[in-house]
Parts: sequence; structure tokens; C-alpha cells
Amino acid sequence: MTAVTRLSLTDFRNYRDARIEAADGFVLLSGPNGAGKTNVLEAVSLLTPGRGLRQVPIAEMARSGGSSGFAVAALLDDQSEIGTGATSAAPERRQVRINGAPAAVNSLGERLAVLWLTPAMDRLFTESAGGRRRFLDRLALALEPGHAHHAARYEAAMRSRNKLLGDQGAADGTWLTALEAQMAEHGVALNEARSRTVIALGEAIAGLPDDEFPRAGLALEGWVAGDFGRTLEANRNRDAVAGRTTEGPHRQDLHVTHLSKSQPAARGSTGEQKALLLGLVIAHAELVADRRGATPILLLDEVAAHLDPVRREALFGRLDGRGQVWMTATEAALFNGIGGRSSQFHVEAGTISAA
Repeated sequence: MTAVTRLSLTDFRNYRDARIEAADGFVLLSGPNGAGKTNVLEAVSLLTPGRGLRQVPIAEMARSGGSSGFAVAALLDDQSEIGTGATSAAPERRQVRINGAPAAVNSLGERLAVLWLTPAMDRLFTESAGGRRRFLDRLALALEPGHAHHAARYEAAMRSRNKLLGDQGAADGTWLTALEAQMAEHGVALNEARSRTVIALGEAIAGLPDDEFPRAGLALEGWVAGDFGRTLEANRNRDAVAGRTTEGPHRQDLHVTHLSKSQPAARGSTGEQKALLLGLVIAHAELVADRRGATPILLLDEVAAHLDPVRREALFGRLDGRGQVWMTATEAALFNGIGGRSSQFHVEAGTISAA
């Protein structure tokens, strides 16, 4: 099991200085809207590669009126210390430390796996393919920490290729070939990791019990690798006119179906979509625990309020004893029925106190 036993925030969002001593079961945060509950979950999400659950630039995370820098630090249950943040001298540059020493951002994925659900994700099945692709990449990253490296290198090479193609008459064939080779290498790796994740998650879902969370069917659509390097070379003129790379793993989509109804998840009711999404995340958490030997941390933002009492009870039952789960709610009463070990906190205007 991997859990955060102490979380410290300095000049992060609406917190000047805050600290939470957390249990290894449920960590329950209640308080009014706007108090800063989601900010705490965002801080935990930053203990992994990426830009956290809000997906915003690092510079936006510093406290208004503060030093322009911020820090998020955590002590894990294995006694290791990890942290991230930015300095006032370089507010847009994310820095990472592991046990006091500077480290690469992607190395966080080797220390901790964190999965999350937020109210904004309720539109996952009906929004653009990009949102589902990012969701799938987070699932893949929790299983294969190296996925972040391939994603970053692919995006960097694609941006450089697009820029080079956009410089009319200045495109260097040798440099384009080198960039396309990088895109092919990392793009194929992205596709393979996503495919492995979809297959493994499908198998994990098939083994789940029948309860209030319907089973989801998964498929990766939108692009097939083939000889990607040759495809990129053949598409240079078309991509130059389009101003973008028209084929590649950045065009893939995660297609989700409600298995028992044999219909796309996008056609389900709001409640059905929420239940499908929760079932997906819980199944993935169990898969990660089996593969990595460490249970991922779950961040569930305002989930209980959007479930009927029967599904809420089923959710608490599914999560009991399955690692650390951070949950928020406007009212502590929404956590009634949670068994097992828990630590409860009240959040009010940027302050956190034990409840």
C-alpha cells in the first residue's frame, strides 16, 4: 500500500500554510463551496507527473498575494518524502524533490500512483476525444510510469515538425526525417501502452461483481499505427496545408459502452454515466494494485453528493479497505456509512482543522 501520511501546503491556491496528518484509509474533507477542498485534492494530484486534476499552468497554482511561488510536500507511508512546486524566480517552471534531492517530474510516477474523479469529468463520455484520451493516458501512466516520457517526447517532436512544416520554403528534409523518426518511436510506444491498458482493464472489469456500478466495454479507436514513419513522410504536404499533424496517436479516442445495455456510454443517463465512470476507476485501481504491488490513491471530488443512497452505500463498500481514498463533500453527513479507518477534516476559507 502507498499512502500520504502528511501533506504540507505553502502558498498553494488559497492556503498560506496548511498541514494534514492523514490515515491510510478514508481521508474525508467537508466544508462549504469555495473553502478549498478541491485545492487539497489538486495538491495530492501534483505528486504525480502532469499538471494535476485541473490541468492548468503551474504559475496559476501560487496563492494570490503570496510570493508567486508555492510548495506541495508529502511524507509517504514508506517514510520517503516527495514534493513539487515553483519558485518566485521561475513561477512557470515546475520543480520536484525526492528525499530532499532535485529530481525529474516523470520520476514521481515511480513513487506514487494517483487517480481522480472530479465533477468536470462527468462530461467525459460526451466531450471531445481529447478529454477521453487524457483520461486513458492517466490510466496507462499508473500502470506504466514510462508512458509520461513517451507522451512528452512525442508532443515535443510533433510541435517541432508542425513548426518546420509551417515555415514555407524552409523545411529541412533531413531534420523532418529525424523528427518523424522520433514521433514514430514514441507514438508507437504510446499506442502500445494504451492498447495494453484497454485490454487489461477490460479483463479486470469482467472479473468485478455485479452491483450498482455497471460494467463498461472499452475500445481504442481513431488511429492504427502501421508504418507510422512512412505515413508522416507521405503526409508532409497535407499536414503543411492543414497546419497540424493529421494522423497519429494524438487522434485516438477511447470508446466506452454500457455493456448490459449494449449502447454507447454517451447515451446513458447522467446517473448511469457517473456509475460507469466510478466503476471504471475502481476497476483500474484494483488493476494497478495487482500490477504494481501498491494500491493507488483515489481522489473523489464531490462524488457522494451525486449518487443516490443505494449507490453511495455500494461505493463505500467497494472502497473500504482498498487503500487511501480522499473524498470531499459540502456536508459531513454525506460520509455517513463509511466504515473502516478514516480521518476527517473541516475546511473553511483556506484553513484545515480536524473534525
